[in-house]
Amino acid sequence: MAVMRLCAVSVDLDEIPNYFAIHGLREPAGPECSLVYDVAVDRLIDLAQAARIPLTLFVVGSDLARAEAAAKVREAHLRGFEVANHSLDHRYDLVHLGHDEIARQIDEGARVIEGVTGVHPTGFRAPGYTMSDEVFGVLAELGVGYDSSVFPCPLYWVAKAAAIGLIRARGRASRSILDTPAVLAAPTRPYRVGHPYWRRGAGIVELPIQVTPRARLPFIGTYLTQWGPRVARTMARQVRGEPLVNLELHGIDVLDAFDGLQALRGHQHDVRVPWALKVESLAAVFAELKASNYAFVTTGEAAAQPNLG
Repeated sequence: MAVMRLCAVSVDLDEIPNYFAIHGLREPAGPECSLVYDVAVDRLIDLAQAARIPLTLFVVGSDLARAEAAAKVREAHLRGFEVANHSLDHRYDLVHLGHDEIARQIDEGARVIEGVTGVHPTGFRAPGYTMSDEVFGVLAELGVGYDSSVFPCPLYWVAKAAAIGLIRARGRASRSILDTPAVLAAPTRPYRVGHPYWRRGAGIVELPIQVTPRARLPFIGTYLTQWGPRVARTMARQVRGEPLVNLELHGIDVLDAFDGLQALRGHQHDVRVPWALKVESLAAVFAELKASNYAFVTTGEAAAQPNLG
């Protein structure tokens, strides 16, 4: 009997002010503030349709107060894409807010999405991938179907710590925070969370952000789009054989400096890469995984599958 292999491609629709906050920069006030919904979402839909794959969009609830953003999410839902919850306000410090505010951020984010799509989202992803046992407890209380936040990637953790330190050394304060290093020992395949959450247990289904086997290198859009299709295809070969490839992207992965992100050019290498080349790289990844007999599903559909861990 053939082994079922799945790939779930999800996109965090973090709007552009979040990236200014990461780098400790003054919040922008121009049209660049809404580039993810105004430009990136259409490019993502075109990419998905060309590859004939579904997407899961992790949406920040407060962004949907803008009618244009709500319309894009409603259209994506009508096209059959999954819309999942990325919290109400994308607070990077969600884990520090206390039970009641954590619950409000998650519950109200879901309610806003339901108000736009007519469907209550079943999945959640934390801002900045940062989780805690308290957040997982709130997810259980609210009846959330699955989480996809845990990122057991040493290279990413070290790079994030270094970036936060460098920003501080330059006299700015990043809004980003670090997860506990214990998360680096979490399972790399789907599991039910225990206590602490980086161990297996009987709790909510967790779909970890994808890393490569053994070395646990990051397999996310930020890295896949930086060096062109050939390198991206080679990276995709590193995850062949995984029962689930949980590929996470961001809206900014299909934007570049000439879209209006010149202010980030000196802070983020990825915005220097032409967006069309990024799309080619992602298309190469999809093609490589399809050639390896992966079936593409939404993140929610992947979470509902038994025995993927």
